[in-house]
Amino acid sequence: MSFDVLVLLCNTLILCNYDLLSQGGKFRMADFGLYEYQKEVVERALQGENIIIWLPTGGGKTRAAVYVAKRHLETTPNAKVVVLVNKVHLVDQHYTKEFKPHLCHDYDLVPVSGESEEKDFFGKVVRDKDVIICTAQILYNALTNTEENKHVEFSDITLLIIDECHHTHKESVYNKVMGCYVEKKLKKEGPLPQILGLTASPGTGGESRLEKAVEHVLQICANLDSAIVSTKHYTPELKKNVPRPVKTFDVVAPRPHDPLGDHLKLMMELIHEFMVLPPDFTLREIGTQEYEADVVILEQRGVRQGNRQLAECARHLRQYNDALLINDTLRMMDAYRSLNEFYNTKSARVIDVTDVFLVGLFQENQVELRKLAGDSRYENPKMFKLESVLLEQFGPSVKSRGILFSKTRRSTRCLHDWVGTNKALQEAGIKAAILTGAGNGITYMTQHEQADTIRRFRQGSLNLLISTSVAEEGLDIPECNLVVRYGLLTNEIAQQQASGRARAKDSKYSVVAQKGGREERREHKNEYLEELTGQAIAKVQEMSPQKFCIKITELQKQAVICRKLAESRIAEKRSRHSAASVQLLCRNCFEPVASASDIRLVDNAHYVNVNPDFKRHYKVGGQVCLDRTFEDWEPGCTISCNNGSCNKDWGFEMKYKKRALLPNIAIKHFALETPDGRTTAKKWKDVTFTVEHFSFVEYCDENFPDLLD
Repeated sequence: MSFDVLVLLCNTLILCNYDLLSQGGKFRMADFGLYEYQKEVVERALQGENIIIWLPTGGGKTRAAVYVAKRHLETTPNAKVVVLVNKVHLVDQHYTKEFKPHLCHDYDLVPVSGESEEKDFFGKVVRDKDVIICTAQILYNALTNTEENKHVEFSDITLLIIDECHHTHKESVYNKVMGCYVEKKLKKEGPLPQILGLTASPGTGGESRLEKAVEHVLQICANLDSAIVSTKHYTPELKKNVPRPVKTFDVVAPRPHDPLGDHLKLMMELIHEFMVLPPDFTLREIGTQEYEADVVILEQRGVRQGNRQLAECARHLRQYNDALLINDTLRMMDAYRSLNEFYNTKSARVIDVTDVFLVGLFQENQVELRKLAGDSRYENPKMFKLESVLLEQFGPSVKSRGILFSKTRRSTRCLHDWVGTNKALQEAGIKAAILTGAGNGITYMTQHEQADTIRRFRQGSLNLLISTSVAEEGLDIPECNLVVRYGLLTNEIAQQQASGRARAKDSKYSVVAQKGGREERREHKNEYLEELTGQAIAKVQEMSPQKFCIKITELQKQAVICRKLAESRIAEKRSRHSAASVQLLCRNCFEPVASASDIRLVDNAHYVNVNPDFKRHYKVGGQVCLDRTFEDWEPGCTISCNNGSCNKDWGFEMKYKKRALLPNIAIKHFALETPDGRTTAKKWKDVTFTVEHFSFVEYCDENFPDLLD
């Protein structure tokens, strides 16, 4: 008898045993509707092992996880299941479509996201409920919070299910959660929950050699403290039930003439001459992502050197480069409008001769730019190709549903406007909507808007989603028969995830790109990396259990050491300067406006200035409106620099505990004058001084001394 046959026989006996055990319980595995390949991949999880299930998108990973959760709840004393997702809209999807239908009759379930009141007493929720479905950030906050009603220990959980677990890497929230887990494991601090990871695309970590790809897969396994399993005996059944969409490269020849792009480049050359490029600095090709990276560095150098001419010219060059990138992907008028919107705000913020030159240059060329943008003879050929791809799938009597993936929120808005004003697409019955990430900015969607858009797409009142990467993972629409990737340069994981959104029979996956361009070349490379991922996983699965365990433990110890060293470096960096020795300057006009010693951290999230004198440096704008409420604070009005006509946006006021009105500022809008010179920081975690925590009592004592009399 061969080894494979012996393994198959043993696995069959195990499954039969589980069926017999379940006959006195709620149901048998056969009654749950699992395919044979699903039964195969859950075997080791049912035995209590930490496992990563690797199945393609649409292969039923979540359904398999629900079965494992139910068996775990039935057989484990004081069982507690927590399901982690990495996108807000997946909380409701997993709860409504998968876990609730199969578990709600016997167990108490709750979905928790940023808008849920339950997040404010998450520790109590975990103690009271049987199954909790939440975003990873909520669990991580609970693990690190010391308040009793908010705190959670790993020992409170018996099964931790991690969806899209390939994100358990580097600085992701998943990896922060599992970093805490691994440390406890190595210290033998328990008990710890069983881990069940789900992924369709572990990826290669950007590596193109097999041995390096194997290292990446092993690192993912180490981070999750799990082995990776896939179907070995039921691959034909898997392929039959999870057909892949037909992939096409819908390519176009390069644009023969681009007068708008040529004119924008000419204007950029004039700015190059005006700003006097430093002799040691070379800008790469205009109209590329590399050029954008160069001007970002140039702006930072200008700020550090106090050279406003250099910094401001670099900021404007980035806007011109954005317009070129838009012109290459979208309509010419979209490129013009992006610049026009930028200069509509800049025209009222003229400070010195640099602003006079830059604003004047645009105004002198504005009429010509608009004329060129409106000349249909030179329109982007990719847009015509995209139109033909959509018309192949949509029609008045055709019930299609598709997702059009684009890179940025701006591009989704432009494409939505194009679809809505395109006569042929409207006659074809296309009803489109935008789906982008949740957030608080004006260009973000609220969680409610996200949920409503997805609901309408499921129901069919919408038949085309125009989306950023937010819809690449987890979105389960069985009727979706078209996926289009437009103007995207991404890795093999994003490609696999996007392709997996096309679930219907005879689906199409289209890549619209310039022939021989970067997008087409990257797509071909991703196909190779997808195959390499499978080879790397096979190599890992071939390792003996002993060798695998030794390697995983070694990688875990290395990861803990690296994490401790990184934390030490951060602590050292934050103590490099005393807060009193650092001044904050407006990043636009370079006016000193605050001392770093006046900054306080509120609720580990908001950086505010508590010095009442700071108010004279800013002016108040419109009310900030957010589609959610918060436990201890509410937003006030926007604030901006009050120095002459600078008007640089700084942040917004927040009312804390209905009493303290605090200016909440973003450090990216400021320069930092330190004892070692001027510098910049993109985020508060990058500053070189320690920020004290905000004390509401101290604030009230200083600002409202009569309150306690």
